[in-house]
Amino acid sequence: MHLNDHDRYDLLVVGSANADLVVGVQRRPVPGETVLGSDLAVHPGGKGGNQAVAAARLGARTALLARVGDDAHGRLLLESQREAGVDTTGVLVGGAPTGVALITVDPSGDNSIVVSPGANARLTPEDIRAAGPLFGAARVVSVQLEIPLETVAEVAGAMSPGTRLVLNPSPPAPLPDHVLAACDPLVVNEHEARYMLGEAAGTTPQEWARALLGLGPRSVVVTLGAAGALVADGRTGDVVPVPSLRVEAVDTTGAGDAFTAALAWRLGLGEELTDAAAFAVRVGAAAVTRQGAQASFPTADEVPAAEVVATAEEVPAP
Repeated sequence: MHLNDHDRYDLLVVGSANADLVVGVQRRPVPGETVLGSDLAVHPGGKGGNQAVAAARLGARTALLARVGDDAHGRLLLESQREAGVDTTGVLVGGAPTGVALITVDPSGDNSIVVSPGANARLTPEDIRAAGPLFGAARVVSVQLEIPLETVAEVAGAMSPGTRLVLNPSPPAPLPDHVLAACDPLVVNEHEARYMLGEAAGTTPQEWARALLGLGPRSVVVTLGAAGALVADGRTGDVVPVPSLRVEAVDTTGAGDAFTAALAWRLGLGEELTDAAAFAVRVGAAAVTRQGAQASFPTADEVPAAEVVATAEEVPAP
């Protein structure tokens, strides 16, 4: 892998790329039953692919390190990344079929999902080591847990001095201490926070944030959906609420990925964590006002202005 000296990335996303195969049904089948559904819709997805598209659409110089199959779904995913402006130098092809999520959705919006990781499960520590130039060129690296944990651990060890690691433990799984220690920040929602803390979880987001800091990350961001987010900085011990926006949510799919991508990009630009989180909340709010995951991600011009944030009394008190 050869990069020119002028090649610098605001954000390197290391993670999954899936094809989401969606069928609408009147009701989901019980065992042994066949039901008829709508026409198949195929959408580009995966948390890694989502984050890369979200950041690039905002204007970040973004690269994706992932693995897809040498098949039609892999070509769809590569095309969606390139169309958004993502550098796909680091996307590896082959080794297994492209990862897919098989999704049935009933009229109430409830869904059932079966994920076949496919090529995502073949993104190896050796692949990470071979991508050293990408890591050396990145201001921030963002990673999630839809790839093997040993590969995530390798990412934490591959960071160049001065590069910041943003980690979203989704789907949640136990993380080694050296991985947690590299996170700046660890980004979790309520479900992920409760998983990581287990019996030690408190009852308020403020307690979660402080307890998560106790696990070793340099900083923590807890996303709270319509209530915004909380930022906890291990350097100061401060826990700061970040207000939400007043929006009419249509579809929350991918909103967390848009939030994390926006946060990571702004940290790479040198913003303070609280300021970056305030921008990311606005990006996430814009994403929930549209259907779909990648299709809902805003450009910089489509991000709501800071003036429309909720008032402080609408945010959970610390």
